[in-house]
Amino acid sequence: MITKEMIDRINFLYHKSKKDGLTEDEKLEQASLRKEYVKEIRNRVKEQLDNIEYVDEHECSDECCHHHNS
Repeated sequence: MITKEMIDRINFLYHKSKKDGLTEDEKLEQASLRKEYVKEIRNRVKEQLDNIEYVDEHECSDECCHHHNS
């Protein structure tokens, strides 16, 4: 789960890397946090895509509001 603390830490490490540089431990932490963040985003996108329902336009009823080319 992505938490505010996680995002804050990712941002802190990013800004520190640009200003002062990171220790080896901080670089490993940054890589781990980024990996976890990207994994969570991918899971969320996958969930959304899995919930998309395809509707065939040819299955519309006579009361359909769409205009189809016949």
